[in-house]
Amino acid sequence: MSKASNYLENALLNSLFGKTSDLGALASVPTIYLALLTAAPNDASTGSTITEANYTGYARKQTAASDWNAASGGAIDNLNALAFDACTGGSSTVTHFALVDAATAGNVLAYGALDASPAVSSGITPQFAAGAVELSLD
Repeated sequence: MSKASNYLENALLNSLFGKTSDLGALASVPTIYLALLTAAPNDASTGSTITEANYTGYARKQTAASDWNAASGGAIDNLNALAFDACTGGSSTVTHFALVDAATAGNVLAYGALDASPAVSSGITPQFAAGAVELSLD
């Protein structure tokens, strides 16, 4: 389960109450990217301040609307497995993930801790199984 960032909380509230001038990237539906993190983010983290995996071949995973189930009960999760490109060199120990609105930099929308902290090394293709990435607004 992930936690909404300050950016997302404020954007949603501004939208709900008609304060659209503060929406920024959420004025339209953003492309959502999944990032692998090697350190814990916090509510104020941005796409430029999170500490991402740095193994060779790593890039944020772009998702599409078809990768997500419809929201229900105040939560949404991934419909499909979300696989990153394989590691071709180096290594990173992944402890957290983030949902971000840009391929680089951008805004953190939500983040969460992993149940385990896998070491990604050469030949490993990190992935999240269907239903493993969930965002809840409660």
